Amino acid sequence: MLTARNITKHFGNQVLFEKASFSLGAGDRLGLVGRNGTGKTTLLMMIAGEEPCDEGEITAPRGYRIGLLEQEFSWERPTVLEEGCRGLPPEEKDESWRVKKVLSGLGFFGEDLDRSPEEFSGGWRMRIALARLLVSRPHLLLLDEPTNFLDILSIRWLAGFLRAWPGEMMIVSHNRAFMDEVVTHTAGIYRELVRIIRGPTENYYRQIRGEEEVRERRRLNDEKKRKQEEEFINRFRAKARRSSQVQSRIKRLEKMELTDRLPAIETLDFRFLHSPCPGKNILTAEEVAFSYGGSLPYLIGNFSCTLQSSDRVGIVGRNGAGKSTLLRLLGGKLSPLAGTIRTHPRARTAVYDPAEAGTLHPELTVEEEIALSLPPGEKSRARAICGKMLFSRDAALKKIAVLSGGEKCRVLLGKVLARPANLLLLDEPTHHLDLESCGAVIDALNRYEGAALIASHDEYLLRRTATRLIVLQGGRILLFPGTYDEFLEEVGWQGEEREKRDEKPAGQSDKKARRQAAAERRLRHREIILPLETRVQGLEGEIGRLETAHALKTDELIAASRDQNVPEIVRLTREAGELKAAIERTYEEYCRVHAEYDALLAGQDRSPQAG
Repeated sequence: MLTARNITKHFGNQVLFEKASFSLGAGDRLGLVGRNGTGKTTLLMMIAGEEPCDEGEITAPRGYRIGLLEQEFSWERPTVLEEGCRGLPPEEKDESWRVKKVLSGLGFFGEDLDRSPEEFSGGWRMRIALARLLVSRPHLLLLDEPTNFLDILSIRWLAGFLRAWPGEMMIVSHNRAFMDEVVTHTAGIYRELVRIIRGPTENYYRQIRGEEEVRERRRLNDEKKRKQEEEFINRFRAKARRSSQVQSRIKRLEKMELTDRLPAIETLDFRFLHSPCPGKNILTAEEVAFSYGGSLPYLIGNFSCTLQSSDRVGIVGRNGAGKSTLLRLLGGKLSPLAGTIRTHPRARTAVYDPAEAGTLHPELTVEEEIALSLPPGEKSRARAICGKMLFSRDAALKKIAVLSGGEKCRVLLGKVLARPANLLLLDEPTHHLDLESCGAVIDALNRYEGAALIASHDEYLLRRTATRLIVLQGGRILLFPGTYDEFLEEVGWQGEEREKRDEKPAGQSDKKARRQAAAERRLRHREIILPLETRVQGLEGEIGRLETAHALKTDELIAASRDQNVPEIVRLTREAGELKAAIERTYEEYCRVHAEYDALLAGQDRSPQAG
């Protein structure tokens, strides 16, 4: 439906893509990944016709409508609902119910629809623009960070909406769980090329890693062979009886292609420093209550919990439910109106709060700002921390005033690394980071030996790190003693569509009914879903093994072709073909099983027992 041929784009001396080509087929939903600064947003704007190609062309069929999520908003109608209706196609101008449905999914309720768009903050204005775009039904939907400023329920709703999208789409998002829920293919901007791999982000990253590992093995093997040839030539060059062999080796050496070592790509790589704490419990909150201005009802009411010294606790809930407020209470930046919060005498707390980006000193350099958080005798460590946060060499000397929002967040993260801690309080730690950097944060959290409280809307982060949850929903706070997936299975989010629940047996209490339903779900999970999950993981591993075997066989085939060994070429060609066919069969089986697994999970969320 859309084709890019040999497109090239430069910004000054920086090359974003060079002779990149790709196509988008009917119904394809592409997740576009790549490190910050590689040109993801630029590529979307080029496809939308808002940014020219330096070379090459992007073509689409006549009448093919492309819709791009705006980054700057303008309003022509007096209310949110009317502004959303402005996106309806002419034949649907009277179907305002479509707009109400989308606005509701994105968090607008009741009287919000009659308010002026100008009354809302930037995040809510983005939602209005997103709703207007979604109801306009373009053939190709281009979404640049659509989950920014959305809470966890709106993100889940949007993922479901986009899964049913009838046309094509390209999505840029730092939210990996959202991306994997929606896409059919993953497109990556990597080393100035655009690559498209079928399946979720894990398939793409596995393919890239595998190809680079094979390339490096081939390079080392070629270097070894080249060295052997050179040693033979140098050893026997002066011996007449070996002259024909020497000449043959010289010609072979001249034909050997040199494979350069790929340049290293800077990657966010760090550890949170741990300060040992001898106590079992590091923080205790008892009947804590808080509201801004002391008004009733409390935003945080009657909250009690105990945090052990190695807990990983996720804090989840809608925007405005009080997640950041709770973190600031537990970190001592706010004082409770009632109740007590006690920390261990040896507690050392480190706080990451993106809202503090405004407190950075604009005239200081990155290195100087990070040095402020270091003990007096350790200022020299600032440059090393800058490097870990991808501010290497001259980048460490940039003034805070010229940094982007994402770069300022990396400075804040660097300040967290400056001092050892045993309690991390992290508010949206993956916001503004690319997927690779989000993975580095997750790895650092999983290696950390202390306790962590993590407020996040990122379901991928929650699944990978949290062992317990604090859930804020419906004006109440639930302490859930399990993982995020277990919470979805046993409790679930209020407001998500579900089939009508089965009526409880006569005379049975609500509590007993919930226990019975939870037991049934756990049994179903253990006997039906877990075996499928294991099968999916096994097929993923088998695909990886087959792809590696195919790459090695291809290397052998190249070597045989170089030596003009016809019998070997015939044998290796046949074996490489068999491996390729096996990869296709296994991938088809993987897709079938994964679809069955996804359907079961979706059915579980909507089942009568859920919630």
